[in-house]
Amino acid sequence: MPPKPDTTSDPAPASPRRARVRRTAAALAAAGVLAAVAAPAPAATPDRSRADRAAPVTADRRMAAATALMRDYDHKTGLFGGNAWWTSANALTAVIDTMRRTGDTRFAHAVDETYDKNKDRTDGGNQRQFRNEYLDDTGWWGLAWIKAYDLTGDARYLDTARADADHMARYWTGTCGGGVQWKTDTAYKNAVTNELYVALNAALHNRTPGDTRSLDRATSGWNWLRGSGMINAKHLINDGLDGSCRNNGQPTWTYNQGVILGGLTELHQATGDPELLRAARELADASTGSRDLNPGGILREPGESSSCTGDGPSFKGAYVRGLGVLDRALDGHPYDGYLKKQADTAYAKDRDAHDRYGPHWNGDRGDGPGHGCQHSALDLLNAAP
Repeated sequence: MPPKPDTTSDPAPASPRRARVRRTAAALAAAGVLAAVAAPAPAATPDRSRADRAAPVTADRRMAAATALMRDYDHKTGLFGGNAWWTSANALTAVIDTMRRTGDTRFAHAVDETYDKNKDRTDGGNQRQFRNEYLDDTGWWGLAWIKAYDLTGDARYLDTARADADHMARYWTGTCGGGVQWKTDTAYKNAVTNELYVALNAALHNRTPGDTRSLDRATSGWNWLRGSGMINAKHLINDGLDGSCRNNGQPTWTYNQGVILGGLTELHQATGDPELLRAARELADASTGSRDLNPGGILREPGESSSCTGDGPSFKGAYVRGLGVLDRALDGHPYDGYLKKQADTAYAKDRDAHDRYGPHWNGDRGDGPGHGCQHSALDLLNAAP
């Protein structure tokens, strides 16, 4: 994926903090969840699809990692790392997943705060409702607001996710036979943008009674992606298509292997088509079994840097998040062992005394902490049994 410019201008003003907390508490109460910002003992109903098989220390690991991640949350901007954009969507997603997995909603205020401080931004190419010229950025935020809706039941989050999906759909073009382009002014068709399009629209369908439009989009997105040539002979997904609409042979980034797993799981939930899970398993088997992606048995990004800044440190988090969603949907949970090995290794070798994680899960913490490395580790702990 081509590099993106840094957008560091100040966000739009937000409403007063007290009003934000009131709205979050009301939304959580409506969903049967009591925000921990109002009481020290959380009363949320956690996602316990595998809670009985998760050791208590794993729940402790999750919340410790989430606490360390929240130290990098900037209350002035409502984002992580100061003013990081799409990686903040991923960091917020990881925190929401932790609250759902553990039932501890102490960080629920960040959901409302992030939304209020950024929903009306028009600087740096933003177009309100978390839309901008990068269609993949829009997709990441759309999925984050799906998670926020699942946590709180607040319909405004679902409305924003729908606006994000509509924005992406406007840039589905006939180039290379279909697909959403990477950027509003760039015809490049890449994998992650279209995987996000499938995942977001499938999720919207599953939360919108009577919907047909989102389901049609998700189905068309997957049919185009699987026939596009981006899935190579090893069942790994390269970055995108070249000017001749052929696989460009660029790196098989880990997030390219993971986002589609969550998307196909959502699409299977929508349709009941067993072929979707079969396709997802074929892709997951390829990525978990790849020696290139798992040297020594531990996941490593192609060309993995020792830095926790920039885009790359977020990629592995998106991968294991999608793999975990698929694993929970499959009988026998075939990827439990893989995820547990990754999580145990990172906890033992890549964690400091403050529960901060570096870029290399198999050891050598690199150049220090950052929200990309931290949320990826938290995604891993959330995905693990």
